[in-house]
Amino acid sequence: MKCSANMKGYLSFLILWILHQKGMKGSEIRTEFEKRKGKKPSPGTIYPALKELRERGWIRVDEHKTYFLTEEGEERLKVGCKSFCQTFYDVEDMFDFCK
Repeated sequence: MKCSANMKGYLSFLILWILHQKGMKGSEIRTEFEKRKGKKPSPGTIYPALKELRERGWIRVDEHKTYFLTEEGEERLKVGCKSFCQTFYDVEDMFDFCK
């Protein structure tokens, strides 16, 4: 199963990747996006994606509004990582090109 069939672009993929590292609140996820992309996404971008990921069972949220990856989410992340690596197998060349 291809990652792109189950995730909208890389937004969901990046959220899963971020939550794979540790549980975070929505505002912390937005801050992490800002570190990576140089611009903090609006709540209208992040929270609908978090809702969709919850509905799919790929993340869960606790009583403190901290989001965590589920086992199924971790499996989907593995699929996404494999797809990403197949597509961007030459990412080191890309980094060199951008210098």
